[in-house]
Amino acid sequence: MLLKRDLLEDIKAGKVDLIFRRWNRPTVRAGGTLKTKVGLLAIKSIRDISPDDVTDADAQRAGFKDVDDFRRWLDTMKDGSLFQRIEVAYAGEAEA
Repeated sequence: MLLKRDLLEDIKAGKVDLIFRRWNRPTVRAGGTLKTKVGLLAIKSIRDISPDDVTDADAQRAGFKDVDDFRRWLDTMKDGSLFQRIEVAYAGEAEA
């Protein structure tokens, strides 16, 4: 799962704890970690949802202003058969 640097920094700072992804095959699992440019991310939970189920509160937890801002972002993403809500947390520095 590729994440932009500014999003990673927001996760590290505790500003973002939710990510949305649309893909054909998930690349992370709940309980796992993801090594990134800013350190390790803990994958706390993953849930299949519909984009229509995203609330303003969810959108804000993911770093968006509101649901409309989230939908504008979603329109730029490539298609996929799965849409998932992924809770994440910064888990510290990655070992070299």
